[in-house]
Amino acid sequence: MSDKAVGIGLCGLGTVGSGTFNVLDRNAMEISARAQASIRLVHVGARRDNPQCELGDLRVSRDIFEVARDPQVDILVELIGGTTTARELVEEAIRNGKHVVTANKALIAEFGNEIFALAEEHGVTVRYEAAVAGGIPIIKALREGLAGNRIEWLAGIINGTGNFILSEMRDKGRDFSDVLAEAQELGYAEADPTFDVEGIDAAHKLVILASLAFGMPLKFSSVYTEGITRLTPQDVEYAEELGYRIKHLGVAKQNGNGVELRVHPTLIPEKRLLANVNGVKNAVLVEGDAVGPTLYYGAGAGAEPTASAVIADLVDLARDLAADQQSRVPALGFSTASLRDLPVVAMEEVSTPWYLRMEAEDKPGVLSAVASIFSEQGISIEGLIQKAPDEGETRVPLIVLTNSAPQGRVDKAVSAIESLDNITSDIARIRVEALDG
Repeated sequence: MSDKAVGIGLCGLGTVGSGTFNVLDRNAMEISARAQASIRLVHVGARRDNPQCELGDLRVSRDIFEVARDPQVDILVELIGGTTTARELVEEAIRNGKHVVTANKALIAEFGNEIFALAEEHGVTVRYEAAVAGGIPIIKALREGLAGNRIEWLAGIINGTGNFILSEMRDKGRDFSDVLAEAQELGYAEADPTFDVEGIDAAHKLVILASLAFGMPLKFSSVYTEGITRLTPQDVEYAEELGYRIKHLGVAKQNGNGVELRVHPTLIPEKRLLANVNGVKNAVLVEGDAVGPTLYYGAGAGAEPTASAVIADLVDLARDLAADQQSRVPALGFSTASLRDLPVVAMEEVSTPWYLRMEAEDKPGVLSAVASIFSEQGISIEGLIQKAPDEGETRVPLIVLTNSAPQGRVDKAVSAIESLDNITSDIARIRVEALDG
């Protein structure tokens, strides 16, 4: 082990911050041995102490910017969250010659291009393994482990809250609102769950994965997001009958026109490994041209799983510092000069198979009228199921599975079908992904 001591400044003692502090303390010997350098926590910045952390005589500042300016700090760990103060803190640390480790997916997704450029200008490194999928080492896998591959596509369950909700809806037939309330009680969802259930959190993570996979700048504003709030127990039940499970999926895919970046509910064949990821767990499936499909599974959040990823970045940086390594792995896995500004494909042009559910009057000719509209749009039907009406009911559920079709054509077909006199409801639409490599 090198005699060099690497000074760590930790900003934030919340859930992840306290987890990082305690794992650093508990596993200090193993961590330093792996880093081949003495990793020492020298300065903590936090608005208040956390009773779960024994700070002892450690230097503590209420002004977190003091940590960024401390000459004893070699690596600043940003775990305060948000994008305003966090960005100012990270940039201040960089300007003061500090390397940075962060778990802040929103910060990287929205401002990563600017932050990485500033870090390169000042000769320091920003690491962010903990920003995506908690303790799963997916960033390192894409940036280093799969470096010999052309990544064709990736798909991930990258929000634990949404996955918990859908798992409960499937297993227990519960309504979305009922499960959401429980998720909030359990601490899986915030009081305002918008980021989780509308796909924004997953979009932050997806754009990071896509940039690493395809060697492109971060383009958060171009990610299509669709939430899970309109899913019903009916849809979950019918999906099961058809041999599928519904997951809230982030998908990044290269095609001839550019890159697809989308987050939305998705029907996945029930035998796929990704379809069997339940509860608050995360998983990412990556298809490389050389390696084929690879699956990364584990805890997507939590104090110590996320701390595990934070400390992995600290170890990498400490190794570089101990060896006076000047040439480091680029932030997005590609040299800045090699990044390609790939176009993002408009959703109207994105083709997938589709599941559609509607209610229709139980009268002759309805099925043929629906099939005729799909035919007019050049959409072929894989399966069409008409359920028997409940006793005393004149309306019946009608479920259609299509072959692959662009969203633009499906939009036109849906509009035409909804205008039929015998269609009595809005049409529920969910994309289907085979994920078969």
